Amino acid sequence: MGETVGWSWTWCLSLSAIGACMFMALKVLDFLWWRPKRVEEHFAKQGIRGPPYRFFVGCVKDMVGLMLEASSKPMMPQTSHNILPRVLSFYHHWKKIYGSTFLLWFGPTARLAVADPSLIREILLSRSDVFERYESHPLVRQLEGEGLVSLTGEKWAHHRKVLTPTFHMENLKLMIPFIGKTVLDMVGRLPTSGEEVEIDVSEWFQVVTEEAITQTAFGRSYEDGKVVFQLQTQQMVFAAEAFRKVFIPGYRFLPTKKNANSWKLEKEIKRSLVRLIGRRKKRLGEEEEEEEEEEEEKPGGDVKDLLGLMIDASASKQGIGSAPAGRQGVLRKPPPPPSSSPTTRITVRDIVEECKTFFFAGKQTTSNLLTWTTVLLAMHPEWQERARAEVLRVCGPCDVPSRDHLAKLKTLGMILNETLRLYPPAVATIRRAKADVALGGLHIPRGTELLIPIMAVHHDAGLWGPDVARFNPARFADGAGRAARHSTAFIPFGLGARMCIGQNLALLEGKLTVAILLQRFAFRLSPSYVHAPTVLMLLYPQYGAPILFRSLPQPSAASC
Repeated sequence: MGETVGWSWTWCLSLSAIGACMFMALKVLDFLWWRPKRVEEHFAKQGIRGPPYRFFVGCVKDMVGLMLEASSKPMMPQTSHNILPRVLSFYHHWKKIYGSTFLLWFGPTARLAVADPSLIREILLSRSDVFERYESHPLVRQLEGEGLVSLTGEKWAHHRKVLTPTFHMENLKLMIPFIGKTVLDMVGRLPTSGEEVEIDVSEWFQVVTEEAITQTAFGRSYEDGKVVFQLQTQQMVFAAEAFRKVFIPGYRFLPTKKNANSWKLEKEIKRSLVRLIGRRKKRLGEEEEEEEEEEEEKPGGDVKDLLGLMIDASASKQGIGSAPAGRQGVLRKPPPPPSSSPTTRITVRDIVEECKTFFFAGKQTTSNLLTWTTVLLAMHPEWQERARAEVLRVCGPCDVPSRDHLAKLKTLGMILNETLRLYPPAVATIRRAKADVALGGLHIPRGTELLIPIMAVHHDAGLWGPDVARFNPARFADGAGRAARHSTAFIPFGLGARMCIGQNLALLEGKLTVAILLQRFAFRLSPSYVHAPTVLMLLYPQYGAPILFRSLPQPSAASC
């Protein structure tokens, strides 16, 4: 009898285990095959088609193949700005077959390509509560940190409110003398004999942007912050190498030599930032005394840096920077009460992640803008001369442009906008539907990702006219809102509440740096330059950007 009961229990357990395994297998099969096929059929009934879904990989293999083929050869001719077929080759290829709105698959995840400006405005602005930012690639998250770019909900809103004062134009204008000095130091190392010197500006501009970003992020803790950012620059090398290979889930956790080095750098970055924050807090009393003395000498006030504002908010009663932020956003008492909401309380980890985010996004976006602006002005000497004439008329040949000068440089502003149109740093952005939603007559199932091809919108002849592939800054003469046939056709920094918080800094730094260069140098493409824009997280020149600089005759010191 006992043996029969024992056998029955064993049989029941075996059946239960088999049933559980079969259930899990069916769930996996549904996720990897049946559900994608249902979604594919759902969109097909609405007239939306695309490349067919393939088990597990979706369209990734085709996408990678199209991108690799496009990047295997440079642009011809060398001055062509019709870069969409090269940079977003998969979108360009499938748009010709399926139209501008089509379905593709990133693994088993459905992505709906949407390039209609009216729908983009709905997604990013009027109905942004329904569409959330999707979770980015693990290596990107490690680099950019879990700051504003990746946060969502109440915590994102709180951090955005805390950091916004750093990026107010009035605060950024206080940085002009520092950025100007950095640029002058950089160009001061170039020969002034009138001979040409070749410089790869894609690397050169990393210096000036890193200096400005470090000052904005860390203020008077600048030297400590610079060390941290040098570590993160090394970490970017590992991410860049990984992006050139096929992504294998879980591979980054294997104890390979490169992974081990990447882990070591990540730990050192976090340790260094924690030490930096601790030292900043410890110097509180000393900084407050210095601040009082400096405020007597400089009644105009000083720059509020990101680190100071975050520390300040972490110690205020509401966690929202209610305490008075003096020079560099210095920490003020008292500590947060126990009743503070966990989602709004700013911790040391939060500060670490925001600093990482700001460096990665801010440095790369601005250096890319400067690189492509210089390349375009080298390609189009007539616009270089027009911009130089404006700079010399407004600023003179000697002085570092002031905040008032920069506001008057209209031609240079048009050139920066046209650069951002043709060569936007981020070529696409993605949102995810949080619930089933209707959009432009389409029914979008929950979990569907929406791919917004920023570059395709910027290169759409229907929006910009037949000269869409031509470098023509004059199209922005009446402002960005009137440059195209739709106000949402120009979105280099995004749109709505999640618009890039650092866009004012990028544009100010770009205008100031290019103005100083135009005052002192003429430049042209090096014979070794190969026009090959490509994407590796952001848009960059695949073979570098060698430019020949020649110093211009400068007035005597007495006349300056």
